[in-house]
Amino acid sequence: MAEEVIGSVKNAIKGILENVNGNANANAKNESITNEKKPSTPEGIAVAYGSLVIMAMLPIIFGSIRSVKLHKLKKSTGEKADTMTKKDAMYFPLIASVALFGLYMFFQIFQKVHINLLLTGYFFVLGVIALAHLLSPVINSLMPAAVPKVPFHIHFTKGEGKHKEDIINYKFSTHDIVCLIISSIIGVWYLLKKHWIANNMFGLAFAINGVEMLHLNNFVTGVILLSGLFFYDIFWVFGTNVMVTVAKSFEAPIKLVFPQDILDNGLNASNFAMLGLGDIVIPGIFIALLLRFDDSKKRKTRIYFYSTLAAYFMGLMATIFVMHVFKHAQPALLYLVPACMGTPLLVALIRGELKVLFAYEDHPEEKPEKKEKKEKDETGNNSGSSSSSKKKDSKKAK
Repeated sequence: MAEEVIGSVKNAIKGILENVNGNANANAKNESITNEKKPSTPEGIAVAYGSLVIMAMLPIIFGSIRSVKLHKLKKSTGEKADTMTKKDAMYFPLIASVALFGLYMFFQIFQKVHINLLLTGYFFVLGVIALAHLLSPVINSLMPAAVPKVPFHIHFTKGEGKHKEDIINYKFSTHDIVCLIISSIIGVWYLLKKHWIANNMFGLAFAINGVEMLHLNNFVTGVILLSGLFFYDIFWVFGTNVMVTVAKSFEAPIKLVFPQDILDNGLNASNFAMLGLGDIVIPGIFIALLLRFDDSKKRKTRIYFYSTLAAYFMGLMATIFVMHVFKHAQPALLYLVPACMGTPLLVALIRGELKVLFAYEDHPEEKPEKKEKKEKDETGNNSGSSSSSKKKDSKKAK
């Protein structure tokens, strides 16, 4: 009898434990299901990628227009513009590869938190300056007349006389200070929250400034640069996991992001689609060159700019389509480079302007023969003037 009672108690205890374990496993499964990201709806995906396409097009359009204005300003003042040479274009993919692999190794060796802390501080400073430069014309136009525009000039030089060099030569006003304060507030918001809107504000500022200020001198230099980066992008995305790893680990405004679940979660959404700034700036500086070429011909139609911009749009749509179908990261330049290079060549071939397109230069470089002639003429003039002055002196002495 006692054995039967003990056996029944044991069975009851086993049943209780099994029920407890079963409930715990069920709760764990439920928690894991709730923690998983819900798949985005087709509408949310369409909104995210549509927004990324618009955000990619805007920096190219505005940056190209600003590059034309900057080009005209430097030509009028006679200032030499910093342009990318053919040699720079050839080495650029190699330098970019070394930098990318270096970042990848840093993320493998050191903790991501510490690396991202340093990078965040660095990009905070750059982002505030870039955003202030971008917002300056807008804020100056909206500034009320009650706020005085007091000019300032910081001028720091080295040496004296002929050896005098400018180290800092910066002019600004009280309106620029207000603009810098506003940009700094946005920067602090990014530092504290890392919100995707603040990230995109910095990213757009970087992209527009990059397209505006990075100048390709001629069409051939652009072809060399795009061709090199075409193979660079394919290798690092398809050949290795380096590009994807760095893009996911790198917490800095070097990419534009937009949430695919924004329709469900609003501004606090977290499932992001992304596009690297390199896929905007690199084709963007090439398209900006074509706009300056159109502008140099002083014609009403900007056929090279608009046709290549449309080709960029189609290349971007092809990238998104393939990425969505195959569910794998795509090297955007695989689609963008052929579209952006092939379109102006086709237009030039149809219009019979291939030679004109290849001959165009933003800042024509003097040939060595012409330089030598100029130097000879200058030395001849100097020697002639010195001999004439000697003759005059001798006459005076007589």
